[in-house]
Amino acid sequence: MSEYKLRPHHILCIGFFEGKGYSEDFTENMTAVIDSLNRENPEIEITTKRDIICRCCPCTDCLEKALSYDLKVMAICSLSGKMRWTDLRKTIEEKIIAEKRLNEICGNCQWFYICEKKGLS
Repeated sequence: MSEYKLRPHHILCIGFFEGKGYSEDFTENMTAVIDSLNRENPEIEITTKRDIICRCCPCTDCLEKALSYDLKVMAICSLSGKMRWTDLRKTIEEKIIAEKRLNEICGNCQWFYICEKKGLS
C-alpha cells in the first residue's frame, strides 16, 4: 500500500505500541501497519475518521474521545493534508514528545500507562 489514511492520534499510538491491544486482530493489524509504514515511508493522509488502525478495533464507543485527541494533535502540530511517514513522525516527536505534551493530549487513554512508564508524558 503506497498511501495511508491515519488519525493524528494514531501516530502517537504507533510510536508507543508494545504488542498489546483490544483483540488479536487489532494487534496483528497494528503490527502489520507499523511494519509497512517503516518499510515503505508512504504518504499519509491526515483524517479524523476511521482509518487503517480503526478497521480492526472492536471498540465502538471511543469516537468522541478519539476525535478530541485528533484535534489536539492537529492543532499542536499544524497538521492537515498529506505528509510522508518519516516527516510526520519527526513533527510529532518535536512538537509533542520532546515538549512532553502527551498527557495534555491523551492522558485519559486506557493505554496511557505504557507511555507514562517510558517517561514521555
